Amino acid sequence: MTAMLNIKDLRAYYGQVQALHGLEFGLNEGSLTTLLGANGAGKTTTLRAICNMVRSTGSIEFDGASLSGRSTESIVRLGIAHVPQGRGTFTTMTVEENLQLGAITRKDKAGVTSDIERMYDHFPVLKERHTQQAGTLSGGEQQMLAVARALMLRPRLMLLDEPSFGLAPLIVRDLFKILGKINREDKVTILVVEQNAQLALELADKAYVIETGRIVMSGSAAEIAGNEDIRKSYLGY
Repeated sequence: MTAMLNIKDLRAYYGQVQALHGLEFGLNEGSLTTLLGANGAGKTTTLRAICNMVRSTGSIEFDGASLSGRSTESIVRLGIAHVPQGRGTFTTMTVEENLQLGAITRKDKAGVTSDIERMYDHFPVLKERHTQQAGTLSGGEQQMLAVARALMLRPRLMLLDEPSFGLAPLIVRDLFKILGKINREDKVTILVVEQNAQLALELADKAYVIETGRIVMSGSAAEIAGNEDIRKSYLGY
């Protein structure tokens, strides 16, 4: 697999407080990678730094091109979709209007229509609710809509921040199955930040464990899941 995202010596700051301390990792094209760690470890900050939503230094390259100095909007246009924690759907707009908004930068109307139907294939409940305001959906349905709206960009890389947050276990399982399908069938490279370490490791190919803004362990998801000391010390199960 070809390297898609390369991060070197990444440091991030909130005011005078340093949140990341020299992170280095890479994502291969077509991979599904998880970034694990406790609350406050720096997982969300890492995703924000990739999208230039927080002050940072170091090197972030996507497909060989530096992301340094680019606006968040231009980073999205390169093919990087970010689904933040809290979902961020437009609550007063319908499901279908949210999906159309996800494709607002695209000019191929036929392709947009086709992709909306493809999202409904991935998430049948959204088709049932397509005229409903997003704010009236359940938490799980809103998370599905947030993922579907991001996919309307036709991204090459998707960044997901705590997709299981606040959702019932069965809904989480269904959502993660769909993410695996999107990775395999649509060839979308995925980086998922997740507190549900056990489920994330079942889904991912590779895992990085972060603590206080530093990567303390990396390896295949199977290796991390099989290391009892890591699981007990860093992952809480």
